Amino acid sequence: MYGWIWRHLPGNTLVRSLISLALVLGVVYLLFEYVFPWAEPLLPINDSAIED
Repeated sequence: MYGWIWRHLPGNTLVRSLISLALVLGVVYLLFEYVFPWAEPLLPINDSAIED
């Protein structure tokens, strides 16, 4: 998959590296801003077996 993306990016190695970095940063931003807040209530992370 990564090879396919790399081959389809325009430019030389430097330009491809910068575009790849921008794509990774964009995906991380989307995950932290939209996906993780949406999924947080659905995940049992704060559920504990010990009760007070």
